[in-house]
Amino acid sequence: AVRALCAVDPDLARVAAGIATLPTRDRPAGFRGLASIMVQQQVSLASAAAIWARLEARLGAVTADRLAAESDAVLLACGLSRPKLRYLRAAAAAVADGSLQLQALPGMPVAAARDALTAVTGIGRWTADIYLLSALGHPDIWPAHDLALQVALQAAKGLPDRPAPKAMDAIAESWAPHRSMAARLLWAHYRVIKGRDAV
Repeated sequence: AVRALCAVDPDLARVAAGIATLPTRDRPAGFRGLASIMVQQQVSLASAAAIWARLEARLGAVTADRLAAESDAVLLACGLSRPKLRYLRAAAAAVADGSLQLQALPGMPVAAARDALTAVTGIGRWTADIYLLSALGHPDIWPAHDLALQVALQAAKGLPDRPAPKAMDAIAESWAPHRSMAARLLWAHYRVIKGRDAV
């Protein structure tokens, strides 16, 4: 996949040349993986990790049933905001009533799987794409709403402004069917340009 991307895009070839190792960013499939991604929405990775650790300490395995059974007060004390608690409860309810069948997503076309996820309150395209990429390992997912990818793509392409999601999608069209690998390359590039990894 990396070789194919480098062959079609010289900017990605330059990015790949500066990456020592690629992050996997893998997550478990199922409610636990989805919930962990939802916790990461619009907060720093450090904050999300702290909240998730408190949730796991309280609930043990983070399942739809255990989350649904816990009180608002306890979950809020773990660091969840009220909107995020509402979204997690909506996801747990959708799993419990069968309106969201996570086990069916791997066999569905990407658009249909994304639609099934985003039909749940609080799950937008970013969350759906990150789940499909990192929990299900789909090879051709492009999380165009991801801020780090936008910053990394701006740097890689020498763009004057950070690209909006529509522009991100247009740029990535030629990378199909390896857009998930392009995302991994650019996430690694983001760490390099932010000084978190050595080139």
